[in-house]
Amino acid sequence: MTEQVITTELPDDALALGDYAERAYLEYAMSVVKGRALPDVADGQKPVQRRILYAMRRMGLTSTAKHVKSAKVVGEVLGNYHPHGDSAAYEAMVRLAQDFVMRYPLVDGQGNFGSRDGDGAAAMRYTEARLTPLAELLLSELDQGTVDFIPNYDGTNQEPLLLPARLPMVLLNGASGIAVGMATEIPPHNLREVAAAAIATLENPDIDIAELRTFMPAPDFPGGGQIISSDQELQNAYESGRGSLRVRARWEVEQLARGQWRVIVTELPPGTSTQKVLLEIEEATNPQIKSGKKALTPEQQTIKTLMVGLLDKVRDDSDQNSPVRLVLEPKSRTIDPNEFMAALLTHTSLETSASLNLVMLGLDGRPQQKNLKQILQEWGQFRFATVTRRLQHRLSQVEKRIHILDGRMIAFLHIEEVIRVIRESDEPKPALMARFGLSDIQAEDILEIRLRQLARLEGFKIESELKGLKEERDQLNHLLSNEDARRKLVIDEIRADAEKFGDDRRTVIEEAVRAGAARVVANEPVTIVLSKNGWIRARNGHGVDLGSLGFKDGDGLLAALETRTIHPVIVLDSNGRSYQIDPTDVPTGRGDGVPVATLIELQDKAKIVQVFSAPADQTVLVANTGGYGFVCKVSDMLTRQRAGKVFMSLEAGEKPLPPLLVPDERATGYFAFLSDAGKLLLVTAPEIKILPKGRGVILMGLDNGDPLASLAWCETERFESNITLRTGRVENVALEGERFAEYLGKRARKGKAFLKRGQSMGSLF
Repeated sequence: MTEQVITTELPDDALALGDYAERAYLEYAMSVVKGRALPDVADGQKPVQRRILYAMRRMGLTSTAKHVKSAKVVGEVLGNYHPHGDSAAYEAMVRLAQDFVMRYPLVDGQGNFGSRDGDGAAAMRYTEARLTPLAELLLSELDQGTVDFIPNYDGTNQEPLLLPARLPMVLLNGASGIAVGMATEIPPHNLREVAAAAIATLENPDIDIAELRTFMPAPDFPGGGQIISSDQELQNAYESGRGSLRVRARWEVEQLARGQWRVIVTELPPGTSTQKVLLEIEEATNPQIKSGKKALTPEQQTIKTLMVGLLDKVRDDSDQNSPVRLVLEPKSRTIDPNEFMAALLTHTSLETSASLNLVMLGLDGRPQQKNLKQILQEWGQFRFATVTRRLQHRLSQVEKRIHILDGRMIAFLHIEEVIRVIRESDEPKPALMARFGLSDIQAEDILEIRLRQLARLEGFKIESELKGLKEERDQLNHLLSNEDARRKLVIDEIRADAEKFGDDRRTVIEEAVRAGAARVVANEPVTIVLSKNGWIRARNGHGVDLGSLGFKDGDGLLAALETRTIHPVIVLDSNGRSYQIDPTDVPTGRGDGVPVATLIELQDKAKIVQVFSAPADQTVLVANTGGYGFVCKVSDMLTRQRAGKVFMSLEAGEKPLPPLLVPDERATGYFAFLSDAGKLLLVTAPEIKILPKGRGVILMGLDNGDPLASLAWCETERFESNITLRTGRVENVALEGERFAEYLGKRARKGKAFLKRGQSMGSLF
């Protein structure tokens, strides 16, 4: 029996399915990246925006022309340049006209072009449009040989590959888009500031970003607002090309009769509307029970109590004269306005984040995340090349005109002979060329002109025009041969545009503490009680009689923390995650409290191992039973996520130890480490590494099966502890001097025996 062999070789003209899919997907991805989603660093426009502006210019819709129906513009764009859906083209045109989205609108819309509250624009058959004066910055040099033109989608027309932008439009109006595998979020900036930064880059190519930010410190949003991010955060965002800015609304406190007052919000952060704020206030003051819950969560109840206690009335008085006017009236005139606004900023979009992701197409056509200096340098190269092409184009026109006028001057000086040659010759053009040494173009021009153009007065005009053109030719040749002169011309034009189109900054830059980072809470003593079965409650004050506390059957006391309402409660679980509980979220009263699971969400069946409370700036040593640990701040453990965050890296069988409070992260003292087998090691504080999270370093070398048991801090060379003897008697033991030095060693050593068999450690000093 013969074995049949099946071959899987492909024909020469075939392509494997995997290779085809890969190639097709890459082509699609690049089409989205370059053809739809990302702006170009040169003119700051996406293809559809560029085509809309060019089509409107071709239609003669300048800033002084009459508005025409938007449907007519969309039809022109779709028919000649952008064969996509009409809604996509119209939405792109609407965005170019919205002054609450674009810092410098490029389309002057007439009719309903939407609102900041999310209302859509009217249908294109109802609205009308034309270009704004500022669109000249993009379009004014199109006919001057500045950019390349390419065939449109069907080859019947030409469209510009780029627009000859006279300023970095990619920074002026910004952009937002999502491509395949990448996205862009470029905030708008102030024209005068961008122009100053562009000039500084042209004058000094080695300028750094910190110096550029003296000209252009931060974004400038169309709706104003206040940027509260720190200068370092802004610096990092512009250096990396990626970051997040914190922006809040601007308001004023309006004083009324009899000591009453109210807050008037006049400017909102980007992406926020009065309607959105009103809905958020309604949700806070009248919350709905979440799906799967039987009652409001403690967080919802806390927010409701806070907002209802502060806010009496809210209304939107925005109109044509006041685009944003949100009136907020307090419950009582005795409420502090700062406390009032802090609560509203925390629980509404009156304070929000604005992304910065400077992804765009570079001069090489490749998408890249660029920093501020790269953007300005690449635009400067583009502008320099554009001006050079404009000068060359103009020089070509001037030389052609001079050539024509030279021929006319010859004809003017020999008018009678020219007439005679034309009258007597059967072929006057070759005869003129042979008689006067004219070129084909000059001879053709002479034959085309009227005789009255060769009158005596016209001769003076020709001579005067020739003189002016020759002076212009010399000037153009000077500019084209001198790079410094061209650079000065570019800078002068930028200054002129900034003077003509620039305006004042709208968004205030003033660093402030994030409202969400600190809640308005009274600084009072409180005792947090946690039971073994995970029930948590609070008692006002300190010195609570723990013996009087009642628990459910089978439950008992796990921990009682005396803290203050402004200090967070930190929970560490058996997986090394940290969770944050605000004392004000813990219910008070005589009951058993609430399950801790209503305040935090323990992950992966983890169990609570350690609970403590301290100020956010408190330094602590955290360690695990495996002998690893590090120094950090309590703030490193904080998180607003109910699911907590990964904080300590633990291996199988390891558990976190109670965190040890340390006077300062750079304190000069000693750490004491005691193993379960009774070995003690004393280590100088600087040997322990400072980290925000992780596994840390080896604190003490341990034998197999001998976990790390206790941590202590010594200000001086004295270690003191209470030891319980086998007889049950408690004895105080102190190590100092030579005895202290016996146990002093390097980090990761095993230490020396300190406790005898049957003895146990009481409290560490």
